[in-house]
Amino acid sequence: MLVKADHPLLQYSGRIDWSDREAPVLVFPCSSIKMKFTGTSVAAAVENHQSYFSGFLGCLIDGEQKCVRLADSGRETIALAKGLAVGEHEIILFKRMDACHTFTFYGFEVDDGARILEPEAKPARRIEVYGDSVSAGEVSEAVDYVGHPDPMHDGEFSNSYYSYAWMTARKLGADIHDIAQGGAALLDGTGWFAGPDFMGMESIYDKVRYYPESTDTVNWNFDLYRPHIVIVAIGQNDANPDNYMAEEYEGAKAEHWRKSYRAFVDRLREIYPQAQIILATTILEHDAKWDRAIGQVCDEMADEHVHHFLYRRNGAGTPGHIRISEAEEMAEELTAFIDSLGDEIWGTY
Repeated sequence: MLVKADHPLLQYSGRIDWSDREAPVLVFPCSSIKMKFTGTSVAAAVENHQSYFSGFLGCLIDGEQKCVRLADSGRETIALAKGLAVGEHEIILFKRMDACHTFTFYGFEVDDGARILEPEAKPARRIEVYGDSVSAGEVSEAVDYVGHPDPMHDGEFSNSYYSYAWMTARKLGADIHDIAQGGAALLDGTGWFAGPDFMGMESIYDKVRYYPESTDTVNWNFDLYRPHIVIVAIGQNDANPDNYMAEEYEGAKAEHWRKSYRAFVDRLREIYPQAQIILATTILEHDAKWDRAIGQVCDEMADEHVHHFLYRRNGAGTPGHIRISEAEEMAEELTAFIDSLGDEIWGTY
């Protein structure tokens, strides 16, 4: 029996392209579909759209996580669980990776006669993250490389579930939209995403589909999700191709970046006037002058809704991507900081 994607008891989370209600497209990491059901088996009907790396799908079945390799293209029905005990079960299908691939979701296949049950209510708390590969959980499962450069890989180690972003959301009991793209800097023409021209967060933040090779760019309606906390974790990939902030802090390029960063934060303040905005980078190694620049912008704004946060090992924790234990370290520190802002930040809006 096919439980179609527009079934009213399916629970979605994340910034998702709903251009077709019967075929939503999942783009961003941490985006998910939850279903409670009866029966002994479950499968997912999906169609993958590959750009680079191999595509992998994540799912949690009754809390147990598994990873499934996707075909590079074409519709397929992927068996996720068989032989489940008779009774009620819960599945959460989620996007492990960034826009190295997207996938269209058509529905879940369950046993004939299975019942679809009302899910628990979504968390009232909401956070949103704007970041790069670290916020996406890229290479997080390469646990043998803690504190070391990345191993050779084809996407199999990337898992947004183990990103500091989703870990923080879970610790806070919050829903998450993770607007994270590997290689993204703030400004177009810099960073590592979508070379050789490169696309920055300034061209990503207001989209749900943005990949430059795509002809169907889709803008996001910000009214659909109103976060209490917004985390801006950009400023690491910005040193490519020129590390101008480190080399000439008072130079024209560095000044332009700070003005552009200020404009980006101002825009988020305009979109989300009631949210608390946290400006940060990560423990991935980078020159501290990028954090100095972010701190300078925060000081100049002098806005009680805008905060600059530094991790204990900020910019000095590892030359490689953040592994699970390191993401846990970051999430503990970030959660404590958010908690210190008081319960009143979780308003009713």
